Amino acid sequence: YQRRVHGKQWYQRRVHGGTTEVDISDIAEGTTSTIKYRGAPVFVMHRSQEQIDAARADDNASLRDPQTDAERHKDPKWVVVSANCTHLGCVPVTGMGDFKAFFCPCHGSHYDASGRIRKGPAPLNLNVPPYNFQGSILTIGAD
Repeated sequence: YQRRVHGKQWYQRRVHGGTTEVDISDIAEGTTSTIKYRGAPVFVMHRSQEQIDAARADDNASLRDPQTDAERHKDPKWVVVSANCTHLGCVPVTGMGDFKAFFCPCHGSHYDASGRIRKGPAPLNLNVPPYNFQGSILTIGAD
């Protein structure tokens, strides 16, 4: 089906086997789009070099759910994470919070530009679903 994001047209289509394919070529650097995968929201963030550097600089920080940026993401320019807070499942807002990435307004959880929990009651990082890239096509639901 067709969907409008940030005033541009892009296409998302369902394919058998529970995967979702998305053309990510229209997602501008420094922005995050929300897509649906199996009926649930997923954030797709196209990170700037500044966001990548900040996330990698925090790899050795004291993290509640320790994971490096490279362990979480296949391509440093792209963050693909579940859009449900790991506290009680609310949908965070993007570009907000102490780390200008993901902020859950329900109870105040702050996630960094890697989707790692940094502050607030959430116990875990935002979940990374299985995904892969083929050119500008992101397939969620398949490694």
